[in-house]
Amino acid sequence: MRIPTNDFDLDSTLDCGQVFRWQRSGEWWTGVVLGHIVRARQDGSDLVVDTSLDRDTIVRYFRLDDDMAIIYSRINTDPVMDDLIHRFRGLRLVRQQPWECLISYMASSCKSIPNIKNSISNLCRQYGDDLGRDFSFPTAEVLARTTENRLRETKLGFRSVNILEVARKVDSGELDLGAPFKLEYEEARELLMGMRGIGPKIADCVLLFAYDKMEAFPVDTHILSVMEEHYGSFIEGAKSKRGEAISEFARSYFGQYAGYAQQYLFNSRISDYDTLTHSADCTITK
Repeated sequence: MRIPTNDFDLDSTLDCGQVFRWQRSGEWWTGVVLGHIVRARQDGSDLVVDTSLDRDTIVRYFRLDDDMAIIYSRINTDPVMDDLIHRFRGLRLVRQQPWECLISYMASSCKSIPNIKNSISNLCRQYGDDLGRDFSFPTAEVLARTTENRLRETKLGFRSVNILEVARKVDSGELDLGAPFKLEYEEARELLMGMRGIGPKIADCVLLFAYDKMEAFPVDTHILSVMEEHYGSFIEGAKSKRGEAISEFARSYFGQYAGYAQQYLFNSRISDYDTLTHSADCTITK
């Protein structure tokens, strides 16, 4: 299928660290969405997709229904963000499936992106269904019936015990993954952080990428660095609680689409445009 797009860059969207199962070969990206193989490439302003999924599912997954003109107008608060928007224009958040997103980010704790991808690939090969070119993401029911030692074979390490516990709670119904959709951001965050192994950063990633909580602003070492560099003098709070102070400031400063601002800031740290973060001074405008 061919889907006309506006303000969409497939490469930036899939290569900015928010998803872990997409692989690029030539001009094509291949991934698994909702248990289906998806191949995608960009042809000018069109997204070309080869999949058995329907058009609406693809539009929803890549958030092609987001009004980027409005989002850009809301987060473009200063020269730093203005520069980022121009350099990475078209980078969109991906609307992920809650269960896969939750486990993927639990698996990401204290790991580099290549190692995260490797662990998740191992997890899918060992516990998912064979789709031919790849494997589906394992269900909570399947993971709930394995053991910590077997999970460790996928290179999840110390994260295995926490993932196993969450899988069993989801499988038993103790943890309802539909609940965060119905809750306000703070309540949804508190719910997720009530699970062992889920701290502020993981909770915010899951809320942003899977639950449409666009005000969520995950803070990791990359975000801590870039926010301190450009906005540090405007952020109050003890050093021991700096992450929370940064997240709170960002939600206030960037507004309801703070999560989009976060991804552009994050991409500036992991991309080849490192000089960008030294090219503009920040002037608080609101």
